[in-house]
Amino acid sequence: MRVSTSGAYTSGLSAMQRLQAALDQTQRQISSGRRILTPSDDPLASARALQIRESIGRLEQFDRNANVASNRLAQEEASLGSVNNVLQRVRELALQANNATQTNESRQLIAIEMRQSLDQLVQIANQKDGNGSYLFSGNLDSTTPVTRMGAAFSYNGDQGQRYIQIGEGRQVTDGDSGAAVFFNIRNGNGSFSTSAASSNSGSAILGPGSVTDPSAWDQDQYTLRFIDPANYEVLDSAAAVVSTGTFQDGDTLAFRGIEFSLSGQPQAGDEFTVSPSRYQDVFSMVDQLATALETGSTDPASQAMVNNGINAGLQNIDQAIGNILDVRIQVGSRLAAIENQVDSNGAFKLNYQDTLASIEDLDYAEALSRLSLEVTTLEAAQQSFVRTQSLSLFNYF
Repeated sequence: MRVSTSGAYTSGLSAMQRLQAALDQTQRQISSGRRILTPSDDPLASARALQIRESIGRLEQFDRNANVASNRLAQEEASLGSVNNVLQRVRELALQANNATQTNESRQLIAIEMRQSLDQLVQIANQKDGNGSYLFSGNLDSTTPVTRMGAAFSYNGDQGQRYIQIGEGRQVTDGDSGAAVFFNIRNGNGSFSTSAASSNSGSAILGPGSVTDPSAWDQDQYTLRFIDPANYEVLDSAAAVVSTGTFQDGDTLAFRGIEFSLSGQPQAGDEFTVSPSRYQDVFSMVDQLATALETGSTDPASQAMVNNGINAGLQNIDQAIGNILDVRIQVGSRLAAIENQVDSNGAFKLNYQDTLASIEDLDYAEALSRLSLEVTTLEAAQQSFVRTQSLSLFNYF
């Protein structure tokens, strides 16, 4: 077999280049701390690492989504807290005005503060978040939620809720519509409401009512009419008499699974209406309560009308406060769910990062040993190459 000088040179040079490339690869691994520098280094591991990085990226996006939802819900919770404080103040004012020692003038002053509270409620309902979007307009976040025209209040948003994904297969709503918070409130005691006819000439005052037998309460509208100060009859919506009874001051009247108290002295022809609770907005509730205070009284009959208006308003305000509490509980539950999901995302992310490190990170002990071996091998190859190239047949002549 013939070995040419150029062939031996090329073979030696190629060997040194391979050794140098391996040495460079090891040095780059050590400097970067990564075992896999290009996909060709380990195709299967590279594909697995890519999948893990995508999973980590999704978790990071979920955390960003959670932060957006959490900020918006925190602002809503603060707004609902302000609404609750305003309604509690309105309730205190109503109780103050319901005192027999109050005069028409003092009630007028209380009504002024109450209307200021009403303006504050409208302002809170039209509050914006940090991005300039309305908090309580549903999906129509660029539309002013509540507008007022006289004593009428309108909701201009929708009842939609935005769902934000905060984890694999888990979503959370980032707010509540103004309809759910401010407009869909059952008046009265939540089951039925009572009211006195404006033409009543007696001094009877309605007290709180309740449902004693839900199976007997048929959601019809009833009119309690006094035949004389001591006797009454109850008529349904078809004007049919369904019950009769006698009355004394402070009695509790009961029929069709409901009951309510009545104090004072009614007169013949006085009427009181019992109607199923209907949805009403909190703004109208406060407005009607202020109007009742502004009416004024000049005799026992008109005083009873004021007291009945205040009592009805107090029941409505209690319902509004209860509704705000329910919404706040829901908001708190969502905030807790977000916090738990963020913790869960963090645990998954840490696990993915550990797995990724086991795939990509370099074993420094093994790499340094390999580097030492490759350096020694390369140096030996270089010395061998030099010696080989210095050989010649002429040396043997």
